[in-house]
Amino acid sequence: MDRAIERFSRYLSIERNASPHTTRNYLSDLAAFRDYLVNAGKVSGMEASESSTKKQVAPDPVQVNALMVRGYLAALHKKGVGKATVARKLAVLRSFFQYLLREGKIAVNPAKQLATPRQEKVLPHFLTADQATRLVLLPEGEGWLVQRDRAILETFYSCGIRNAELVSLQKADIDFEAGMAKVFGKGRKERLVPIGQKAVDAIRSYLNVCPHPGQILFMNHRGGGLTGRSISRIVKKYMLRIDKPSLSPHSLRHSFATHLLEGGADLRSVQELLGHASLSTTQRYTHLQMDHLMHVYDKTHPRG
Repeated sequence: MDRAIERFSRYLSIERNASPHTTRNYLSDLAAFRDYLVNAGKVSGMEASESSTKKQVAPDPVQVNALMVRGYLAALHKKGVGKATVARKLAVLRSFFQYLLREGKIAVNPAKQLATPRQEKVLPHFLTADQATRLVLLPEGEGWLVQRDRAILETFYSCGIRNAELVSLQKADIDFEAGMAKVFGKGRKERLVPIGQKAVDAIRSYLNVCPHPGQILFMNHRGGGLTGRSISRIVKKYMLRIDKPSLSPHSLRHSFATHLLEGGADLRSVQELLGHASLSTTQRYTHLQMDHLMHVYDKTHPRG
């Protein structure tokens, strides 16, 4: 199995053009599944010998069946792992075994026979328009790090991009005159998104005082590119100041989509801006839009 995982890693990076973050997460989930099989002694559907367990021998993918996968999911559930996480891990196993099936290494995908755990529909958390405005205005001062933080918040809210997409932004990706940003989304798919004048001005102000040259747009104090974790910490710091400690950079993406729909944007346009492959992913925001419309109806209709 170890060799199959190595080949799958190369497939993710080269053929699927997955980001390092995605590849790392896939390999982490596969390593956890491999460890489960070894520790449970699941080789050929039978108990492994004591010596095999000591050597941490992983079964060949051909030996893995649906019952083993089901046992792994049951073990996760017993540990209290959430349904969303279990569903993600099952999706990773399906992709892994589907790759091996395509390569002719196995005859059947054992993970495909299992149903995805039914998940609770959780509406995305977002800021009101007033809260978003307060947030992006919080970084004040002349220091370049303050200017950088302001530009980060403005860019998130103006473009609705993902954390990983903001991390990979380069200076050349911003067309200041056209007010557009070139973004590389999941699978390195390129898309153009509008960037508002407030965000453009904030980025310009930041670049005018940033002491570090280089291609990456948002830099740390040492002159290297910010990581996704660093950006999350920056956003969290300002979220705390508006009493929203549980919200993250992704909440600004949710706020962006929600406010566009409330302003009258159509769902298909929002899908394009967010870079969603499926319209169904974007449709969860319609629940928020309906709540807003019902609020407007109750306030304005004479018989509401």
